[in-house]
Amino acid sequence: MRYPILFVVLSFLFLLVGCYDRIELEKQSYVVVIGVDKTDERGVYEFTYKISNPEVGSASVPNTPDEPAAEIVTVQGSDILSATYTANSIVSKRITLDQTKVIVTSEELARSEDFMRVIQSTSRSPQIRGDIQLVVTKEKAVDFLNNNEPLVETRPHKYYQFMLTRAIETGIIPKATLHRFFQITEGDADLFLGIYATTEMDNNEQHNEGIEDKYIAGEIPQQGGSPTQFMGSAVFKEGQMIDTIDGEETRLVHMLDKTLRMEEYIATIPDPILPEFFVSYDYSQKKEPVINIDYYPNKPTEINVHVKFQAEIIAVPSLIPYTQNLEYRKKLEEEIVKRLEDKTEAFIKKTQTEYKSDPFYWSLYIRKHFKDIKEYEKADWHKNIYPNAKINVTYELDTLEFGKMIDDSDLNEVRD
Repeated sequence: MRYPILFVVLSFLFLLVGCYDRIELEKQSYVVVIGVDKTDERGVYEFTYKISNPEVGSASVPNTPDEPAAEIVTVQGSDILSATYTANSIVSKRITLDQTKVIVTSEELARSEDFMRVIQSTSRSPQIRGDIQLVVTKEKAVDFLNNNEPLVETRPHKYYQFMLTRAIETGIIPKATLHRFFQITEGDADLFLGIYATTEMDNNEQHNEGIEDKYIAGEIPQQGGSPTQFMGSAVFKEGQMIDTIDGEETRLVHMLDKTLRMEEYIATIPDPILPEFFVSYDYSQKKEPVINIDYYPNKPTEINVHVKFQAEIIAVPSLIPYTQNLEYRKKLEEEIVKRLEDKTEAFIKKTQTEYKSDPFYWSLYIRKHFKDIKEYEKADWHKNIYPNAKINVTYELDTLEFGKMIDDSDLNEVRD
């Protein structure tokens, strides 16, 4: 009888062993954002940690008027993990990185050859998750984190979660996880797109001729609100930043890349009848693009892409009766498709001539033409195949709707 009781007692002891390394929540500091900058010394970097205060904004602790929403600490180190232990000499609680949402790096560091050296350590630590978003800032990362003070959402972890999720869904910034960065970089074929952001406004004249997504961060005219802008992408080739593209070009990548997700977005085109006005429509793409690649070893490869989409007209300031006039309606449909095809053709030409590689992850669909990895690497997608390929992208407008209003007001009747 004693042996079964002894067995039960020992079983409970084994279960209790699993809690030996447990650390209470109030004894930990949760880093939401990590910033990385260059220093004057080679191999030494500046790491900035934005640590969230879980009590601010919490329903369980409603009255914390004198406490800040976050604490920002900057230290120097050779890599993220060793710098974290250095930062713990300043922060009272144990710093943990398993809740980190974003890694911010300055454009200066991203364009340097040392970027891969410093970011590589993130793949080794089990604390740092692969779904952390990579953000490149125009200014130093420490300045970006100190200047980024949201006016409405005081909780930093929620701010980055809401801001990045919605911007990715509308296509103005890419999905830029660390997992995707290493996957594309180590594949040595395609371009990786990081999120581009800044808190420094460009005081030059308007850049985009009235098109709402023809901006990169810092160029969007604004008055009031937080100075932080997320728009466009930082282009990486072989683990190093080489250029920036605007929100419109980033959306084109979302349309043509099956591995990226985009729900819908609002686009603007010049009115085909009265070009001094603009027509706004809601673009949605329910199906993935159809990508066909015909590989030829001794002549240019042919890449044919077909995109089917839907559009809903939401604003016609010119008040042209597109719903009543079939000829006008056909002209509007042709203008929407033509503008998409022209913009796509210009962007693809840019990637072929300037970047010598593609941001659409199309190398996935040519690998089946090779018997093994060595043969594929010898053919060299980003040096030989893609820059010389014949690429044809066609758009098909599946349905064109005009919202709940069939017709607009008649100015001649209103202003009689």
